Amino acid sequence: MIWTLIGALAATLTMFSFIPQIARSLRTRSVKDVSPVTLFQLSSGVFLWMVYGIARRDPIIIGANLITFITLAILIFLYFKYKNNSVTGLAR
Repeated sequence: MIWTLIGALAATLTMFSFIPQIARSLRTRSVKDVSPVTLFQLSSGVFLWMVYGIARRDPIIIGANLITFITLAILIFLYFKYKNNSVTGLAR
């Protein structure tokens, strides 16, 4: 029981860990502190964890990594949308 709760807490923290960065990027229309290499590397790792969860038929691994992957995809989208704002320091 305790391990299930620990796993659920870990999954929840991971799933929503990029929400503050997404909110900040939307608010400031800037991604100057976001590393695209980190985003792509982490997205690749999360995607592979999702594949692993599918292979193991583990809905918790699949769901947690799917949601994390979606939040990373949103942040990658925002990176490309706002990267020019970050270079000039100007928001639209």
